[in-house]
Formats: sequence, C-alpha cells, structure tokens
Amino acid sequence: MKRTGLFIMLLSLWLVAPATAAEKAPPAPSEKDKCPVCGMFVAPYPNWVGGIVYKDGGRFYFDVPKDLFAYYLAPEKYGSARKRADIADIYVTDYYAVAAIDGRKAFYVIGSDVRGPMGKELVPFAKKTDADGFLKDHHGKKVLSFDEITPATLKSLE
Repeated sequence: MKRTGLFIMLLSLWLVAPATAAEKAPPAPSEKDKCPVCGMFVAPYPNWVGGIVYKDGGRFYFDVPKDLFAYYLAPEKYGSARKRADIADIYVTDYYAVAAIDGRKAFYVIGSDVRGPMGKELVPFAKKTDADGFLKDHHGKKVLSFDEITPATLKSLE
C-alpha cells in the first residue's frame, strides 16, 4: 500500500511540474502593445514577436528580435529603470514553428536574405540544425547563440 501512495505522490508532482518555455509564454500582445524600441504596434507581426517578462510579472513585447536585443543590451536607453537581473523569461518566435521559444536557448541566424518588418533581422530557431539549414538555404553569414549577440551585431543589421 505504501508503494501505491508513493507512486501517486510522484505522479502528482510530475503533473504539476514546471511548464516548458512555450507553455509559460506570455499571452499574445494586444492590439495596443507597442515595441518600446521603435514604437511600432507588435500584434501585426506574430511571426516575429518577442517578449521580455520580469520577475514581478511586468512585460514588454517587441515586433522583431533585433529590437528585443537592442532593449535587452541597453534598457536605460529606452527609459527603463529595470535591470537584467530582474528578467524572468525571454521569448522569441521560432521562424519555422512560428511558436514562442526560450530566447536564451535559441539560435539566431544573421545576414540572411530573409527580411523582417524592420529589414535585416536576427532569425531565431529552437534547434541548431534548423538554424544551420536556414543559414545555408538563405545565404546567412553566421549562427549565433543568445550570449554572442552584441551591440556590434545589431549595428551590422542596420
């Protein structure tokens, strides 16, 4: 009887386990949400939308990954008093799956022939194999991890 109780307890823990990044993704932006970097409305660009969610529940949406990184790398430039240490989650939209993925774990292709709503763009993927295939198919320059993206990377996309 004790084994049954242990099994039920373990099963219940599994059922309430933390959600994956896609399951925890913030709700879709409203028609009123604007990108804090460029001021564009975000909802018209669901294939490119990204988000930063803070530990206190506050969030910002971005129309493209390039603007998400511009904000992330220099939030004070956009009037934010928030700190990187206060960020709980970062989301971007996987180019092929068109689904929210963990932006910190994503792979980003730069220099491809694919343009986003703001021109040259960081194209995000959940899987390195997808990023590598896209790089080859769309004449990209490089696949970068989250931590490899710098202000110089963003400057190269202007």
